[in-house]
Amino acid sequence: MSIDDKEVKFTEEYAQSDKEGAKTIDLNSNVSAKIKNPLLGIPEDQLMADVEDFAKEKGLTDIIPLLKRGALVAQNPLSYQSVKGLEPEERVALQFEVTHKWKHPAALYMTVILCSIGAAVQGWDQTGSNGANLSFPDEFGIGGKSARDTYLVGVVNAAPYIAVATIGCWVSDPLNNYLGRRGTIFISAVFCLVSVIGSGFTKSWEQLFVTRLLLGIGMGAKASTVPIYAAENSPALIRGSLVMTWQLWTAFGIFLGFCANLAVENVGKIAWRLQLGSAFIPAVPLVVGIYFCPESPRWYMKKNKYAKAYNSLCRLRNHPIQAARDLYYIHAQLQVEFEIIGKSNYLTRFIELFTIPRVRRATLASFVVMLAQQMCGINIIAFYSSTIFVNAGATPKNALLASWGFGLVNFVFAFPALRTIDTYGRRTLLLFTFPQMAWTLLAAGMCFFIPESSKAHLGLIALFIFLFAAFYSPGEGPVPFTYSAEVFPLSHREVGMAWAVATCLGWAAVLSITFPRMLALFSPQGAFGFYAGLNVCALVMIFLWVPETKQRTLEELDYVFAVPTRKHMAYQVTKVLPHFFRRHVLRNKNAHLEPLYHFEGVTADESELVKAL
Repeated sequence: MSIDDKEVKFTEEYAQSDKEGAKTIDLNSNVSAKIKNPLLGIPEDQLMADVEDFAKEKGLTDIIPLLKRGALVAQNPLSYQSVKGLEPEERVALQFEVTHKWKHPAALYMTVILCSIGAAVQGWDQTGSNGANLSFPDEFGIGGKSARDTYLVGVVNAAPYIAVATIGCWVSDPLNNYLGRRGTIFISAVFCLVSVIGSGFTKSWEQLFVTRLLLGIGMGAKASTVPIYAAENSPALIRGSLVMTWQLWTAFGIFLGFCANLAVENVGKIAWRLQLGSAFIPAVPLVVGIYFCPESPRWYMKKNKYAKAYNSLCRLRNHPIQAARDLYYIHAQLQVEFEIIGKSNYLTRFIELFTIPRVRRATLASFVVMLAQQMCGINIIAFYSSTIFVNAGATPKNALLASWGFGLVNFVFAFPALRTIDTYGRRTLLLFTFPQMAWTLLAAGMCFFIPESSKAHLGLIALFIFLFAAFYSPGEGPVPFTYSAEVFPLSHREVGMAWAVATCLGWAAVLSITFPRMLALFSPQGAFGFYAGLNVCALVMIFLWVPETKQRTLEELDYVFAVPTRKHMAYQVTKVLPHFFRRHVLRNKNAHLEPLYHFEGVTADESELVKAL
C-alpha cells in the first residue's frame, strides 16, 4: 500500500469514527483516555475554508497560502510527506525538526537560558543565608538556643518564602495580564536586584526581615512566570529539557552561593553581608536582556494579537511552515479549550482551579509535585547544611567546605535530566529517585550515632548527604517547576502556576521556620528520619495522582488531564503495579503493560515520528 493510500484510509477511518459520535472528547471527563487531534477528520475543503476565515478574522491574509499548508501539516503530523502543495524546502524543514530536534534558532535558546539565569538568584540566596546563619544571628542578638531566638532565625530565613506564598505568586496573574511574560519577568528581576543589595546594609533583624520579604515578592512573580514563558516558547519534543534549565540554574546559583560563602569567610564581621548581598549578580543580565527576547506567542494569542504571535513563532522556529503549523494547531486546540472553560476573571479563575474537573486534576498534580519537593528534605540541607555539619562536629570552615561539596553535587547531577526528562519522562524520574532519597537521608541521620571521635562520623554523614543530592538533582529537582508550568490550560496558566509555586515555597517557609526547632528537639537522627518517611509518602502520592506529560503539546495535555482521577488511580493499581511485579520481581521479560492513553491523529512519542520518517 502506498503512502497516499494509507493516508486516505487513515483519514476515512477517523472521519467515520467522527460520524459515530467521537468528533469531540469531553475535556472534563475523558473516560476513554483518548488524546485527539482537533483537526482530525475535517474534510480538506472545509479545513481550507476555516483557514481563510481564520486569516481574515486575525489579520493574517498575507500568509493565507502558508497557513493552509501549515493547517494540512497539523492535521496529518505523521504523514506530512503526502501533503499536497508543500514546497521542497518545507518538507526538508519538517523532517529536520525530528531528526535534529536540538537544532533551533538562537532566539529560542537565548530566551530560555537568559530567563533561567534568574533562577540563580533564588539558589544563591538560599546558600547565602545558609552561610550567613553562622554569624548574623549573633550580630542581631538572636543567636541563643532559646525558643524565641531559634524561631526568629527561622522566620528571617523564611521571609522570602512567606512573601512568595502570600504576595509574590499571586501578583503574577495581573502582571502577566497587563505586562506580558517579559514585563512580569523584568519587574520581578528589579525586585530581586534591589532587595538583596539592601539586605547587605541592614542594621537589625527587623530590617533584614523586610528586605527579604521584598526579595520574596520578586522571587514569587519570577518563579510563577519564567517556567511558563519557557514552556510556551519551546517545541514539545524538547520542552522538558528547556524548561528544566530553571532548576539547572537554581542548582548553579546554590553552588555559586557556596563559593561566595567560602570566598568571604575570612573578611570578618561583614562576611554575612557580602554572602547575602552578592546574590544580586544573576539578576543583572535578566534586567538588561529580557526585552531582547521574543514574547510568548501563546500570550499574544490570548490577547488576540495573532500577527505578533506568528512573528514570535518565526523567531522561535526554523522555518515559516513550522510557525504556521503551530499557530493554527494551537488556535484549534484553544477553541476546544474555550468551549469548556469560557471567559473568567481573576477570582473566578482561582475558584475554577478546584471546580472545573480538567483544571482541578492539574491543580492536584502540581500540588503533589511541588509539595513533594519540600517533603523530600532537600531544603533542610540547602538552608541549614552549614548548621548540620557544625552539629556533626565540623569546624565552621569545614562546614562551609562540606556545604560547597553539596552544592557542586547538586549542580553536576542536574545535567542528566536534560536528556532523561523528555525520554524517560517526568513521572518515571520521580518514581525512581524518591526511594533512593528516602534511604540515603535515613542513612545520613543514622550516621550521627557514630561517635564524633571516629573519622567515619563526619565523612559518612557527608557521603550520604551527597548521595541524597545526587538522586534529587535529576528527579525531584527539575520536575516540579517544569511539570507545573505545562499542566494548566492557557486560560488558567498564570493563576495555576501561582498556586503551584505558592505551595512549594510556602511549605519551604514552614520548613525553614520549624527545622531549627526540630533539630533541637528531635536531634539530627530524628529530623532526618522524619523526612525519610515523608519521601515514602510522597512516592505514593506521585504514583497515584501525577500523570505523565512528556512529548505532548501544551494543548494536548487538555486530554491527559481530562482523564478522571479515579480511572488514572485504578490503572496504576490494577495494571502498573502487577506489571512491575511480573517484570521486575518475577523477571518475566515478556510481560506486557496495556497503555492507558490512546492516540488519534497525534504522535504517541518521538519514536513514532522517527519511525514514520
